[in-house]
Amino acid sequence: MSSQDNEQQPSLIGGHAEYIKGATESIIGNVTGSQAWTNSGEQVKSHAVDTMKAAGERRDPSQGFGKVEQKLGQTTGCEGMVKEGEASKRSD
Repeated sequence: MSSQDNEQQPSLIGGHAEYIKGATESIIGNVTGSQAWTNSGEQVKSHAVDTMKAAGERRDPSQGFGKVEQKLGQTTGCEGMVKEGEASKRSD
């Protein structure tokens, strides 16, 4: 597999970073009243969720963090982390 293939693979970490970027843009848009920033942030967040879902589908459940990941997902409101944590917890 070439490095170009790796760059095109969806990444959970990259998806989370992209989501944080989108959330930040949305907050800036809401605070400043800029609809363009708000819309951009929402689009970025939507793309990030798709990226995380795609990465989650390719992930090996045995490589998760189990209960820790599940609890962190519950704390942050990330449904994907809750599901991934549950799946990796079962494979322990």
